[in-house]
Parts: sequence; C-alpha cells; structure tokens
Amino acid sequence: MFPKETYRARRFALRTLLCASGGSYGGPDSGSDGLVFLPGNGDSPRNYRDNAYPFRQDSTFLYLFGLSVQGLDALVDLASGEATLYGDDARMDDIIWTGPLPTVAEMRDMAGAERSASAALLARDLAAARAAGRTVHFLPPYSDAVRLRLSALLCLVPEELDRFASLPLIRAMIALREIKETAEIAELEKAAGVSVRMHSAALRGARAGMSEARVAALATEEALSGGGDLSFPIIATTHGEVLHNHGRAGTLKAGGTLLLDAGAESPEGYAGDLTTTFPIGPRFSDRQRDIYSLLLSVFATATSLLAPGTLMREVHKAASKTLAEGLVSLGIMKGDPVEAVEQGAHALFFPHGLSHMIGLDVHDMENYGEDLVGYDDDTGPRPAQFGLSSLRLAKRLKPGMVHSVEPGIYFIPGLIGLWRSERRHESFIAYGRLEDWLGVGGMRNEEDWLITDSGARRLGPSFDKNLAAIEAARSGI
Repeated sequence: MFPKETYRARRFALRTLLCASGGSYGGPDSGSDGLVFLPGNGDSPRNYRDNAYPFRQDSTFLYLFGLSVQGLDALVDLASGEATLYGDDARMDDIIWTGPLPTVAEMRDMAGAERSASAALLARDLAAARAAGRTVHFLPPYSDAVRLRLSALLCLVPEELDRFASLPLIRAMIALREIKETAEIAELEKAAGVSVRMHSAALRGARAGMSEARVAALATEEALSGGGDLSFPIIATTHGEVLHNHGRAGTLKAGGTLLLDAGAESPEGYAGDLTTTFPIGPRFSDRQRDIYSLLLSVFATATSLLAPGTLMREVHKAASKTLAEGLVSLGIMKGDPVEAVEQGAHALFFPHGLSHMIGLDVHDMENYGEDLVGYDDDTGPRPAQFGLSSLRLAKRLKPGMVHSVEPGIYFIPGLIGLWRSERRHESFIAYGRLEDWLGVGGMRNEEDWLITDSGARRLGPSFDKNLAAIEAARSGI
C-alpha cells in the first residue's frame, strides 16, 4: 500500500470533483449530498467455493483505499467527506487457513478512512440514504457477482444497473486516474522492468521444437519472481496473425516467428504490457525482415509524435500512413498511401488501434466504458471505419498519461479472403501478390510510454528491439 495520506488525498479530490457545481462532473445526479458506493471484490470460484481464481481487488477500490483484501466495501459521504469501510474481522476458522489478518479497524486506519462498520450494516446505511433522498453514485459493474449484490442493495433490476450508473462518478474517476502520480509512475516502471525481463527470457530461451506453453512458462517465471503476477493471460504464439491467440498448444518451428504479448503486474497492482516478435531460428527470413523493419519504422513514427496536446488519433493515422507507404514500396499495396489510409484500406494489415491507457488495469479504466476513457468532446465519437474503430485511446495527450504504443502488421487469411471476394479496396491492395506473404503471419511491437511536460519517454529499462539486436540475441540458437 501507499501511505494512507495518498488515499485520503484521492478521496478528497474525488469529492471535490463530484461536489463541483455544473461542469463535466456535476449535474442532476451529482451534488454534495450524495454517497459514493464502492463495492470490493470477493473470491471467484473456479468450480467450487474453496477452489478460487487468484484474488484481484477491484481497481477503483484499490485506487481509493489500497486494500487488496476480499470482503470489503466502502461508502464515501460527499456531504461530510467521511469514508466508511465495511467488513467483518476474520474468524479463527479463517485464520487457521490464511494466517493472521488485520482487523477491519486496522485496515480502516491503513487506508486513512474515518469510520469502519460490520458488513451487515451496509444494507442499512444504503437504505437510510435512499429513504432520505440522497443520491447513491456507483460504477457500472463488470462482474455478475457484484451486479447481483448491487441489485439487492439498491433495489434495482440487474439489467438496469448500467443505465443508473453515475456518469459524474465515471468522469471524475477517469479525470483522476488518467494522470498518474509520482508513486504510480514508479510502480509502472517496476512493472515495465519485470515485463522486459519476461520478454528477454523468452527471446533468449525459445528454441525450435519447444512448445508455445514452455515459452509462456519462461515469461511467467520472471513475472512471479518479480513479486507480483501476470497483468493478463500471456499470448505466446507462432501464429501472430491471430491477434489474441491465447491457446498455447503449438510447437515452435525453424523458419517461423514467435509473437509474445505479455506483461507483469507489480505488487501494488500496476500493469506492464509489452509485445515482442522474433525469429524462432537465429535470423529472420527475407520477407520477415522486410515486415519487421517496416514495423519498426511505423513504431518510430508513432513515438516521435508523442507529446502533450497531441491527439492520439492523429498519431494513429500518421503511423498508418508510414505503414501504407512501406507496403506500397513492397508491392503489397498500391496507389496513394495517404488516400489509402483515408479510405481505410491499410486496415487489412493493421486492424486494431495503436494505443490504450495503462495503470491499475492493463487496459486502464475500461470497465468505466471504453468510449468515455478514450474519447471526449475534443475527439468526437468513435469512428465507424474498420480498424480505426478499434482505437481505444484517441484523446489529446496530457502529462502524466501512461499508454501503450503497439503497431502491428498482419496477414490474416480469412480477412484477406473476405475483402478479396468483396473486391474491397482493390485499387489499393495488390491481392495477387498477397499469397507470397501469408507465411509471414503477423508481427507486433509494443512498449509502455509516459507523457511528460515536454514530450514522452518509454517506461522500463533499455530493451533494444532493432533488427540487429533481436538477431544478436537469437544468434547461436
């Protein structure tokens, strides 16, 4: 945990935003007489109650209270500013399995909250607030267990909860969490550092004949050794053209490539997220080399433009233009690259967005609503164009934002076949030449970047992914 003053300051800032009159955070369901209800997470059983998935606290609860303990809930009173932590002390029947645990009163003090109460009193206090006509702010639930609890506590039909979730609370939380504090940046540096070790272990340890699962195990060992955990399920695949290929049943074969998308979570819950593509043998083939070199050029275009005030949507478009120019030079695309990007023809090879925010979640805050996190009045609504519609972060960059940069180049047989049958963008795509490139599969390069007052910098230790460095790391394989 951070010092208790950190959580007090965050709750004070939240209250200030919600109590502000008018503006982005006020409105008819805001005001200074409401409550903010923050349910914590509990264990999630795999197949029976005592065999649970690894516990992960709700990120909003973690941000405002810092307690990674199941069975806790909280209310923040906007009128008084008081925070109340609800929960029950562990029983001896629990402690013999878990070891000593802090009491709820002790956790209240650790989080800098003013009051604590038993879990049974939460329903009473919420009912009293509702009877008094006080607004109860809550966030849209992402788990069925929390959805059912909210439904019972707030007397709302489960299907109605998203509609009644507090937009002022969502906007206030985004405003707070999208700008990282100094202590948060230090945690993100740790997560990026362990993530680099994960990728370095795979880069130096992968061999032809090894299973994809074994490569994932090399990376996982580094994540656990870092004192935290994985920030998301590892992608370790010889079929990089499958964007989120979580199956790891394949075998590494000489002449192919491996795409590793993996990141570590720091002990405080902050995420790293890197992607590396490398040859399974000591060197890329000629076609693999051409695509990897182009990928690095696209990445360099994107990172050169990162700065406060820049729209991330425009960075995505500039990176797409570099991609289209390179594909035209290779004979894969044709025509005017600028027009090809405007029409969306390049998205056949780059069908996802360039970036997403990173923080306590690997896709930070997206449980609040992806469009609310990544778009605003400045950007306008999410565009409908294929590829560009998958851009999660489009808004203007600010100092303190942390986000991924992750261009990719893919040859997806099913998508190519569909577009070709529809004669889509045939004035820009050299369909007759694509068969020769299908064996390249897919490549992606991803790093985590912090926007600074004067520009941007990559998080984590040096990790050279230039072609020569990658092949040097693979030499002797």
